[in-house]
Amino acid sequence: MTAPDDALVLALDQGGQSSRALVFDARGYVVAQAARAVGERRDGDDRVEQDPEELVRSLALCAEEVVHALGKDAARLACAGLATQRSSIACWDRSSGAALAPVLSWQDRRAAAELARFTADEADVVARTGLRLSPHYGASKLAWCLAHVDAVRDARAQSTLALGPLASFLAFRLLAERPLVADPANASRTLLWNLARGDWDDVLCARFGVPRELLPACAPTRHAFGTLVVGAVRVPFTVLNGDQSCALFAWGAPDPDALYVNLGTGAFVQRPVHGDAPAIDGLLRSVVLGERERRTCVVEGTINGAGSALAHHACELGLAAWERELDRWLLDARDPPLFLNGHSGLAAPFWRSDFRSRFVGAGAPEARLAAVAESIVFLARAIVERMDARLPRAKRVIATGGLSNSEALVQRLADVHELEVERRDDPEATARGLARLLFDGLGATRPFEVRLPRRALPTSDTAVLRRYRGWSLELERALAVTPPR
Repeated sequence: MTAPDDALVLALDQGGQSSRALVFDARGYVVAQAARAVGERRDGDDRVEQDPEELVRSLALCAEEVVHALGKDAARLACAGLATQRSSIACWDRSSGAALAPVLSWQDRRAAAELARFTADEADVVARTGLRLSPHYGASKLAWCLAHVDAVRDARAQSTLALGPLASFLAFRLLAERPLVADPANASRTLLWNLARGDWDDVLCARFGVPRELLPACAPTRHAFGTLVVGAVRVPFTVLNGDQSCALFAWGAPDPDALYVNLGTGAFVQRPVHGDAPAIDGLLRSVVLGERERRTCVVEGTINGAGSALAHHACELGLAAWERELDRWLLDARDPPLFLNGHSGLAAPFWRSDFRSRFVGAGAPEARLAAVAESIVFLARAIVERMDARLPRAKRVIATGGLSNSEALVQRLADVHELEVERRDDPEATARGLARLLFDGLGATRPFEVRLPRRALPTSDTAVLRRYRGWSLELERALAVTPPR
């Protein structure tokens, strides 16, 4: 048996745009990797689906490619794990394994209107789950599938239906034992999981009309889930987690003095806490590592429209080269218009799924796209202000995700938070964090070698803070004249 410090681990990362497989050694170096693009289908503003068979196939092909690349070193693979998009859901047949419906993405809001009848119960939902009553989470999407998808209804009548987080479906299909399991990070994003008890909540299951017996069994983040079989290679599968949860561990144990800001398709602001996360109005309480003896929690705020909002408005504004030119446009935009960002629904800390995006003020297309980018850091500041009311002020920001490659956007982040920002030039933060969890479970003692981050120091640019205050006032006015439905 390979000693932990000489072992290799396989990290599978299933995201909105691609599936990836990366093999890490105990020093944190990637020794083999593969990726496959995956698609999504959009129907209007509210429906976002993915092909479940494509997701399974892409992960299996990536795993085959890296095992082939390893050659005889594949025998050193000690364990594997999977990180997935939280809040995406799947329905499948527990006998055949066949998917019965498309994967409904975390971005999907088709059942938003159905949540209106639970408004009176929102305080109870928040207390039980740590989440807000939002169509982005799984409960309303699972109930929609039960009501509207014939194959789902037929499987339920035949007692072969399973449904739940995307992570559970992928583990069922990829592992030899076909386990029906859900980890804390992904289960908690369904609005059906009780944060205090760490298990499905009978009251919530009954309230949303999702029978508990259809859901996978709850298990810890690190667990003997089964065996990943790739050709002649059999690898113990020991970690199941969410993508944002794993990214927190990429550079060691999460630091309670730091703000973790992931800037991707959506954006996520997370603040680790010692013990259980406090309830803060407008923010979420999330489990990022759930073990039988202990767990690691965060206070979290989500921004639905980050990279997706930029891509959408770049298309509308005719700015095809936005990813290459964004830095220049941010630097050139001395006084851009303000953008009230409700792309895919206004999330933390305001929670208005029906909010309509709008520009306040005029400007050239390039200045308008700069305003969309700036709205992301303004929303992050609004989230952090809620955190600062209950928690000691953070000492630094750690920025990750594809948009953190924009030096000008990261500088805006430093200026608006008046904090130093560490920019981690690692596009594989999710996989790296997953690999750390895998090695920790093996008992490895060799620390990952980490490159020093690039830093952005806050400047005396008071114009950014002035625009933030103006943006806050405009958003407050807009929310006041468009009361929630």
